[in-house]
Amino acid sequence: MAEPVRPRRSPARRRLHRLRLRLTAAYTLITVAGLACLSWLVIRTDDRARLDAEYDEMRRRASVAASLVYYEDGRIRLDGLDDDEATSGTPQVLVLEGRPGGDPATVFRGRTAQFAVRDTAIRAVTRTAMDEEGPVRAGARDRTGEPVRLLAVPFYDDATDEVAGAAVAIGDPARGAAEHRSLVLSLVVGAGALTALAALTGHVLSGRSMRPAWEALEQQERLLADAAHELRTPVAVMRGSVEVAAAAPGGLEAHLPRIRRAADRMADVVENLLARGRLEAAVDVVRAEPLRLDQLVEEVCAEVAEGGNGVEWRLEESVVDADAALVRVAVRNLLDNAVRHGRDPGAPERAGLLVTVRGPEVWVADRGPGVDPARLPELTERFSSPGGGTGIGLSLVRRIAQAHRGSLTVRARPGGGAEFVLRLAPDRSRRGRGRGTARTLTIRS
Repeated sequence: MAEPVRPRRSPARRRLHRLRLRLTAAYTLITVAGLACLSWLVIRTDDRARLDAEYDEMRRRASVAASLVYYEDGRIRLDGLDDDEATSGTPQVLVLEGRPGGDPATVFRGRTAQFAVRDTAIRAVTRTAMDEEGPVRAGARDRTGEPVRLLAVPFYDDATDEVAGAAVAIGDPARGAAEHRSLVLSLVVGAGALTALAALTGHVLSGRSMRPAWEALEQQERLLADAAHELRTPVAVMRGSVEVAAAAPGGLEAHLPRIRRAADRMADVVENLLARGRLEAAVDVVRAEPLRLDQLVEEVCAEVAEGGNGVEWRLEESVVDADAALVRVAVRNLLDNAVRHGRDPGAPERAGLLVTVRGPEVWVADRGPGVDPARLPELTERFSSPGGGTGIGLSLVRRIAQAHRGSLTVRARPGGGAEFVLRLAPDRSRRGRGRGTARTLTIRS
């Protein structure tokens, strides 16, 4: 079984779709760039804070150890170091005493010997601290090649007031690394989730921002479809009539009435399309002003009667707030629909139409097969016409009624047939006044 062929998008729709994707991508990339910069700052700040906290702890331990070293009778005393918490645990603490003319020697090691750092590195940072007479930071590696941090704080001989050595704290760069990695992982996961949310939000917002463009494109496509659908029949009739007239002995005169009817039909089509274009564009849709509805309906009925159709109308004086051009199109479409479909096949004697104006309502009754009121929504859809018409007339009537805050309804006519009722908004300035004089006039061709 062959797979159904999916309809291809028009170039305009493809361009709008690509534009929406570009807007979504741009919104997502901007979000990614912002989150990347923010994450980099957070990671860098956390790393610096972790490093500063480690060095602060090393400085505290080394300073405490240096303060506990003292000299008595020219000999260094370290008895206070063994019992102090600063010399246990991490960072590890060592005490080196300077030797005249030689390298400093280690005279104390903390109880926790965690790092096996080469003596040359420790002696080097000790000499630097003694020479500068202040705390000194340095980096080194233990015997396994892992990086460690060194911080030396000098201490003095109380008798001579000279630098006698330094307390060295050995710190572990891996300390706090687990928390740092957890922070980085949290930032990566959070940034990914926010990026996905930003992409979804950007897609939705770009779709909403482009909705007017989509609606305008759909309106244009509907208008073009209506034009092609409506104009195809009268153009074909005119072309066929001209071709037949060119070959017929009687010449063109015998076919002029048919060509004229096709031209009139094309004029009605153009008028319908212009009215539909106004409604679809929603720009200055209804230029409402007081309108004598009975006089307008009388003019339209007279035009339809001139075409050879029996029309009877009963008009009461009525004033409504409406757009005369749109109401004329709606009434003409109702009458055209009644002329085309409001008769039983083979029964032309029952083809008379009755048009009534009562207040803000226009009633168009025919003697056709009738219409089920439940089918009205179906009949007022575009291109839905059971009797061979174009199916746009009733749809346009409904749109015009809605634009005037009114409605279009249908019900069965007593004795057979259907009654379509177009209701408009009444004139506010005349609301509450009595009805005018009714006029009844029948014209049959």
